[in-house]
Amino acid sequence: MYAQSVSDKELISRYLTGNEVSLEQLIHRHKTKVFSYILMVVKDKQHADDIFQDTFIKVIHTLRSGSYKEEGKFIQWVMRIAHNLVIDHFRKARRIPIVDSQNDDFNIFDNLRIYDESAEDRMINEQIHQDVRALIEHLPPDQREVLMMRHYADMSFKEIAEQTDVSINTALGRMRYALINLRKLIDQKEITLSVR
Repeated sequence: MYAQSVSDKELISRYLTGNEVSLEQLIHRHKTKVFSYILMVVKDKQHADDIFQDTFIKVIHTLRSGSYKEEGKFIQWVMRIAHNLVIDHFRKARRIPIVDSQNDDFNIFDNLRIYDESAEDRMINEQIHQDVRALIEHLPPDQREVLMMRHYADMSFKEIAEQTDVSINTALGRMRYALINLRKLIDQKEITLSVR
């Protein structure tokens, strides 16, 4: 039913000339990879379903608007859309999954764990989270991207390397520099990252 011999580029071309079945074929061809990635990161089937649907709604809008540029593989473009929507999901949820890192002795995210706390402590913790999010925006784009993938999307360095098309060593290096630069920013702005 779904011919694998037809390229993604050809299916897109057919879809843009009015062949709706071509879009179904594209989605069917890539749905397992895209959905598996989203589910692996958000770890919740309902949220994964929503993000998966939003991903292909965005794909359809971009194709229909003529904004899609055939610069690489279609699936890589779709995965980047999915990744960006996952990041948006974590931002909206205002939560930061904490990941223990063995690779650096300084990890500001270790200071963001939330325990049973008073209303005052919660307010202070929320301020700390806001301060850290603001500081992250000052990082160079490649460092910011790796840090967000690692701590907001809970991705492994192998997954980050694949998603950003760099080596694992490069991803690790960017993370290390991101943490070093965050520490400098924290010192410069004299921000305290603990409740007590």
